[in-house]
Amino acid sequence: MNICIITGHLGADPESTYTQNETLVVTFSIAFKSTKDKTSWIKTVCFKKTAELAERYLHKGAKVAVTGLLDQDKWTTEHGENRTMIKLIANNLEFLKTDGRGFQNETSSDNEPNTNELNSNEDDDIPF
Repeated sequence: MNICIITGHLGADPESTYTQNETLVVTFSIAFKSTKDKTSWIKTVCFKKTAELAERYLHKGAKVAVTGLLDQDKWTTEHGENRTMIKLIANNLEFLKTDGRGFQNETSSDNEPNTNELNSNEDDDIPF
């Protein structure tokens, strides 16, 4: 199972682009504590409604919790060196803190790729 939850702060304003099919894609990097003394970064990618909300509400320094899938990009540089990068494909955003720029604990969970409704809360009944 591939589920990752990261809570941290954006290091820069999100960047927006569109695919050839005119789907909005928003990317940003999140800084998070990986150990007591070390800060790590992960590139995060949002699609569809999640991208719209990220574009509208997120900004440098915003605190956010992201639930999604880890994905690995692989490529070869023009010098023949193999490279890899892990990124987080966001399925759900939770805006944790505002500095007055317009959101209040708003969440989103409409994204691509479909992860078989990982964030579905339809079956919240405890079976006992």
